[in-house]
Amino acid sequence: MGRLVPKDEMGNYSGRGVVGVALYWWNEILNSEQWQQGFFYSLCACYSLVALVALVQLSRIQMRVPEYGWTTQKIFHLMNFVVNGLRAILFGFYKTVFLLKPKVVAMILLDLPGLLFFSTYTLLVLFWAEIYHQARNLPINKLRPAYFIANGIIYFIQVSIWVYARLSQKLIAVKLAKLFVSVISFFAALGFLIYGGRLFVMLRRFPIESKGRQKKLNEVGAVTGICCMCFLIRCVVVTLSAFDKDADLFVLSHAFLNFVYYMLVEILPCSLVLFILRKLPPRRISDRYHPIQ
Repeated sequence: MGRLVPKDEMGNYSGRGVVGVALYWWNEILNSEQWQQGFFYSLCACYSLVALVALVQLSRIQMRVPEYGWTTQKIFHLMNFVVNGLRAILFGFYKTVFLLKPKVVAMILLDLPGLLFFSTYTLLVLFWAEIYHQARNLPINKLRPAYFIANGIIYFIQVSIWVYARLSQKLIAVKLAKLFVSVISFFAALGFLIYGGRLFVMLRRFPIESKGRQKKLNEVGAVTGICCMCFLIRCVVVTLSAFDKDADLFVLSHAFLNFVYYMLVEILPCSLVLFILRKLPPRRISDRYHPIQ
């Protein structure tokens, strides 16, 4: 990835027909500042749109049930707004971010939204785990503390890696940071597979005539599949970039790869999950008025 395609003796790109055109197009992308701007600003626009959708949905939920505090649903949409908003700002100022010195500052700015993305979507795993434990009459009092402790440990390790990268100035620190992101992405996918799978199986055992059973079944199955795939793709790609310099996404010359990567691991999953979970909570009926039976 990122290597220029060799030319033949006549100065033409090697290959015939469609292959030759594709190779020429690939080289144009690698060497064109206009293409780079187009891809990075497209990412900025996509992230801005997703952030706006999350903010609008948060506002609709608040207007529907203003008497409730910060529920899991509200926090989930708020964190989606923050993650996508940060990404939009970073890609809007991509030249400044990618060329920041020392390099660890750019690494922090690019890795932090990924950590927040992890916390945002593992919040769904926590929510499903609570539903599953309640349905099975299992204790749930340790689930939320476990979520916060696990996230606290992850952020502490990540900050320690950033500090080590700043002090050591060694390439191994960058590899370590990437491998850590890969590991937590794998465990996030595993969490969705375990609790999403358990909840899916439990819902399938409900009577077919149960109200909303099929809709909830489709919802859990779709979100589980989408989130598993996005975290597994992140895991594989980040692991490859740790050992192959040509696969490194965090450079200006890989604008197209950045576009494809972030579309697959963040923008499309966020968009699909927000669409699937778009249902608003039911309005609370006042105690003073009751619907006619």
